[in-house]
Amino acid sequence: MIGLFKKVLAAAAFTSLMAATPIAQAAALTKVTGFGSNPGNILMYEYIPANLTAGRPLVVVLHGCAQKAADMDSETGWTKWADQMGFALLFPQQQSANNSSNCWNFFVRGDYQRGAGEPLSIKQGIDRAVALHGLDERRVYITGLSSGAAMTNVMLATYPDVFKAGAPVAGVPFKCATTVGSSLLCNTGTVTKTSEQWGNLVRGATNWSGPWPRVSIWHGTNDLTVNIANLQETMEQWTNVHGTNQAADTTDTVSGYPHRVYRNSNGMAVVETFTISGMGHGQPVDPGTGTMQCGAATGYNLDAGICASYNIARWFGL
Repeated sequence: MIGLFKKVLAAAAFTSLMAATPIAQAAALTKVTGFGSNPGNILMYEYIPANLTAGRPLVVVLHGCAQKAADMDSETGWTKWADQMGFALLFPQQQSANNSSNCWNFFVRGDYQRGAGEPLSIKQGIDRAVALHGLDERRVYITGLSSGAAMTNVMLATYPDVFKAGAPVAGVPFKCATTVGSSLLCNTGTVTKTSEQWGNLVRGATNWSGPWPRVSIWHGTNDLTVNIANLQETMEQWTNVHGTNQAADTTDTVSGYPHRVYRNSNGMAVVETFTISGMGHGQPVDPGTGTMQCGAATGYNLDAGICASYNIARWFGL
């Protein structure tokens, strides 16, 4: 009961400043069953484009608090790009039995470790999708919004052998929160560490010594739910993991928004940040039919004149 109470409190931290919105209906998501022991007790959905050939990539998309998988498909543009670019989509979904606000429990010990809880359930869903649809296990990617962004960082840290790249949107760094109290502080942006301290948290999650996933980090400057200070802390974490400094190698604008790129010693872009000026807590979309436009301004999908999913897909190399 105490554990559940903690989950409810932390969930409130992500949802207290956002009005409840209707859940969008997805037209083409298929519910997945039998994807393993599912220790996190989560639901799983997928979107497989028609005539998808074997050897194609997989993108995992994690919803935020007060959302479901159906809020993250066409509304964010991901199904559009899956159809056009040819890749599969996996949509894990939290259950209210685990968290009353449908937040991912990134701050609970059993849910931020490799081989346990929600991370293992997500990994089991990936394994099933790769095997069943003949997908390329070397090209698996993950992105998420809000608590889904926090869980994205959990997955990148605990399963770096699985993911080639990831993209947290409006989230907090890995292990910024390990208790309900620290979860509340993380949201305010007052939890700060040195880049090495942040990097050590990731390195300490596994014994991984191979290449780390590349990371694209997104945040709105007017986010009143998860403070934008977390963009800087997340950047410091992943640049340190990649062994590069925290000075951007490229500073420009994309669709009018500040964009920074950090490269490793080989010149490879390993971390990027998008600062969405004036945007609140949500996923940036750009409704329309243009080649770089996507989504619908519903719920936590905010019309910012830039399609995050398109730019993230480019970062993934899709």
